[in-house]
Amino acid sequence: MELKQTIVPFLWFDTQAEEASRFYIDIFPNSRILQIDRYPATGQEIHRMPAGSVMTVRFEIDGLRFTALNGGPLFKFSEAVSFQVACDSQTEIDHYWERLGSGGDPKAQQCGWLKDRFGLSWQVVPARLGELLGDGKSPKSQRALAAMLKMKKMDIAGLENA
Repeated sequence: MELKQTIVPFLWFDTQAEEASRFYIDIFPNSRILQIDRYPATGQEIHRMPAGSVMTVRFEIDGLRFTALNGGPLFKFSEAVSFQVACDSQTEIDHYWERLGSGGDPKAQQCGWLKDRFGLSWQVVPARLGELLGDGKSPKSQRALAAMLKMKKMDIAGLENA
């Protein structure tokens, strides 16, 4: 029996919903397109999209459902919302950093954050980040935080050795 996911992230794209969805499912395991809906001729005076063009794409990234909309150029992504990818190894960090960041904005990289080619922000971090940063008061956690603040892509060994 499939579990119901009550909250589904809904991503607004200009016209790249299908391209972005396919980009993401190619990067993450256990991912797939669930459904593609197309704009009808009805309501074109409001939605202003060509009949038959992609309206929404429902997809899963590593089992988490998303909906992507081709809604036009009205809204853009900002760093105020991002998706965090918790990685168990440096190999995983390297993989997701390179794949998600491919074609993205290299100036928007800090402390494990990156912006992909569609403008969506991601945090590629060690799964143990909370443990490494600790309570923020110990000298070890302060050194780890200071090391992290100098990083673009996270370096687990660098954080552990700080």
